[in-house]
Amino acid sequence: MISLGRLRAIALFVLGRLALLAGVVFVVATTVFFLLRFIPGGPFNQGDKEIPPAQKEALLRHYGLDRPLFDQYLDYLASLARLDLGPSMTIDGMTVNQLIAEKFPRSAMLGMLSVAMALAIGVPAGIIAAHRRNRWPDKVSMGLAIAGVSVPSFVLAAMLLLVFVLNLRWFRSVGFPPGGTLLEQLHYMVLPAVALTGFSLAYITRLLRSSMLEVLSMDYIRTAQAKGLSLWTVLTKHGLKNAILPVLTYLGPLIAGTFTGSFVIETIFAFPGLGKYFVVAISNRDYTVVLGLTVFYAAFLTAMNMLVEILYTLVDPRIEVE
Repeated sequence: MISLGRLRAIALFVLGRLALLAGVVFVVATTVFFLLRFIPGGPFNQGDKEIPPAQKEALLRHYGLDRPLFDQYLDYLASLARLDLGPSMTIDGMTVNQLIAEKFPRSAMLGMLSVAMALAIGVPAGIIAAHRRNRWPDKVSMGLAIAGVSVPSFVLAAMLLLVFVLNLRWFRSVGFPPGGTLLEQLHYMVLPAVALTGFSLAYITRLLRSSMLEVLSMDYIRTAQAKGLSLWTVLTKHGLKNAILPVLTYLGPLIAGTFTGSFVIETIFAFPGLGKYFVVAISNRDYTVVLGLTVFYAAFLTAMNMLVEILYTLVDPRIEVE
């Protein structure tokens, strides 16, 4: 049961972090806004996309790009304060808000599956590796972990396609059925989720093993064993509760990275998520999409780190929020 004073401290902590989030968004938006303007090229003069001068001038006027740079900056900050990220300059009839609302849920579903797989396999593997230190379970887990860290995600994705799509034909195609059932959508997300999981799974396994080895050498663990507690109770209730903190630290950026999409994985598996559109927008100099998605990613990452810090206090009551 959380005390009233602790709830008050958490509430004040959240308010402070929300103020920090606003500051992060402001700094990111300002930096990216001016960097984009200083990069050569623009949304309407990209090589083979060159358009007639009169039409180009009309487009610049329509999007306000003919105005002084500082006026454009102030207008963007005003729109950002209203949570309006503006229209896309290269995707007809699409605003950045609509793009996020349509594509982010798909990337989030894929990221959620990937994170769930990494935790479901990595946590038990790390516990077993620490408990069976220098024995065959430890050596197998660490060998697979080293392979997972060493093999790039795009190489793993290509191997999965070769084995499970072309050879075994367990998965008939790639892509994503927007109108399909949840089971059909999961069928299309399994392989890209596994490709995304490779590095994070290996990292969580190694991180938890190292943390568990340190915790299992503590005096209170030996006291729990001396009391005759079962091995499961010692490892999970007394050991894992303290060893899991480094994994929680890693979860913040992991969730933000996987939920917002991976361009390489989404391209290989023809998955219509948010990451693909982000990199395409960069190559097309789509100012509003690049700005909007960067601000969205920064805000999402900050929010995830805030949630992780709150989780610290729930997992370990000794940790205070300030």
